[in-house]
Amino acid sequence: MRPLYALPAAAILALLPVLAHAAGAVEGGAKQATNWSAIAMFVLFVCLTLGITYWAAKQTKSAAQFYSAGGGITGFQNGIAIAGDYMSAASFLGISGLVYLSGYDGLIYSVGFLVGWPIVTFLIAEPLRNLGKYTFADVASFRLGQTPIRILAACGSLVTVAFYLIAQMVGAGKLIQILFGLDYWMAVVIVGVLMIVYVTFGGMLATTWVQIIKAVLLLSGASFMAFAVLWKFGFSLEALFAKAVEVHPKHLAIMAPGSLVSNPISAISLGLALIFGTAGLPHILMRFFTVSDAKAARKSVFVATGFIGYFYILTFIIGFGAICLVATDPAFLDTAIAAVKGPIAAIKGGSNMAAIHLADAVGGSLFLGFISAVAFATILAVVSGLALAGASAISHDLFATVIRKGRANEQEEMRVSKIATVCLGVLAIVLGIVFEKQNVAFMVGLAFCIAASCNFPVLLLSMFWRGLTTRGALIGGFLGLTSAVVLVVLSPAVWEVTFGNPKGSAPSPYENPALFSMTIAFVGIWLFSVLDHSKRAQIDRAGFDAQFVRCQTGIGATKASAH
Repeated sequence: MRPLYALPAAAILALLPVLAHAAGAVEGGAKQATNWSAIAMFVLFVCLTLGITYWAAKQTKSAAQFYSAGGGITGFQNGIAIAGDYMSAASFLGISGLVYLSGYDGLIYSVGFLVGWPIVTFLIAEPLRNLGKYTFADVASFRLGQTPIRILAACGSLVTVAFYLIAQMVGAGKLIQILFGLDYWMAVVIVGVLMIVYVTFGGMLATTWVQIIKAVLLLSGASFMAFAVLWKFGFSLEALFAKAVEVHPKHLAIMAPGSLVSNPISAISLGLALIFGTAGLPHILMRFFTVSDAKAARKSVFVATGFIGYFYILTFIIGFGAICLVATDPAFLDTAIAAVKGPIAAIKGGSNMAAIHLADAVGGSLFLGFISAVAFATILAVVSGLALAGASAISHDLFATVIRKGRANEQEEMRVSKIATVCLGVLAIVLGIVFEKQNVAFMVGLAFCIAASCNFPVLLLSMFWRGLTTRGALIGGFLGLTSAVVLVVLSPAVWEVTFGNPKGSAPSPYENPALFSMTIAFVGIWLFSVLDHSKRAQIDRAGFDAQFVRCQTGIGATKASAH
């Protein structure tokens, strides 16, 4: 008899021929012809990853295997997987789209995303692996009150995951909409269903290998695109930039900062979110528990940083290449919009699709098929990691530790995790449809803001400040989380663009509020910790020395965190 976990895969594969015949309207009302080479590679990748999921499902029997692949991933493998997790739709589609729209200024996201990694390397990776087991809440609650801190960590993780998922679902929806000619909402549903299958049945092992394969494919495809663009301009960046300045309606302004983020406070706030948010992303932090020890965790970050840095250089070339080769070709533009708003704004599918159209321009329909499949793989790998992080926060931090107070067995915990994955998948589908018009890099910036305002302050101070107390972490953490979410909702991007309120009516003028919400979090944690003289506070402070020794040396970590 065929195993139960093979049934969803077969059902999804049975749908693919139906999808291949679908035809609908893409953004701007243009009809999209069926791209059979793209569809063939798309189906091939889905079959490959479902095969990995089938294999991983047979290996995944315990909670440790489900959450952390049993700690059996090597440092190099984990580094590639982290790079695969981090090089998301926001990186590939969103940043190249921002460079296409704004030129030089689009790099603020790639620089910010990359600069966060030294913080992870020197402050987070080794202590996290020495102290934790499955989630970063294990670290934050090591010497603090288990129940309140795990509730805080789970809330911070779930809100971050929700915003990050929106970006991936929007990118995936637009991609499949262009590829198959489907309605946007149908495309989002397909991605949500596949995500649920991968995580529910394969756990961390399947997610890791999907991320590794996707990282290799993405780096290969992006390298070829960048090489092809440079080849067309005689490997002269000067010629590439000169052509971009000539084509773009902003002309020389695209080579100067200030066109995307003109307000200095907004620029500082965005930079803080991108730099410190990296160290608070639950799906990235979770990856450090898949390796055997702290040395492997450090190696993971080193490998990941190298690949990620190289990739962001490529997105810059891809963005400028799209200005020169996509905006000048009527085949990639909606002529009705081009006549009114110009060629840059008229790109089919919106700016998020600049890299996809560039693939067609430099490599034809076959390479378009490859890049489309890789972009889909990119999104699927990231949403799988996000769903796993969100599910572990619900099952491990909330259900097993808070609700069942450590009395839950592994089967119960894994069952709750799988139910949570399904719920997160449904939520991701709904949010992906609601936020259809947002740039995916911008949406990820909001996720980083929330991670930097709640997860990072609590995690950092729990490891390095003796004075931290449960009350201070709880109140300050929730102040940071609440202020970040409220200010994001009141910002022009959500209040006006997403909710449809009149332009200029947003209560908050700043699109990324990390400068304010991070300050509120750190001040709140410090103030309420200093004012806390309870018996619990004495226990919290007394436990710092033992935690710090283990954090820095790893003594006791192997046995306590054994998988």
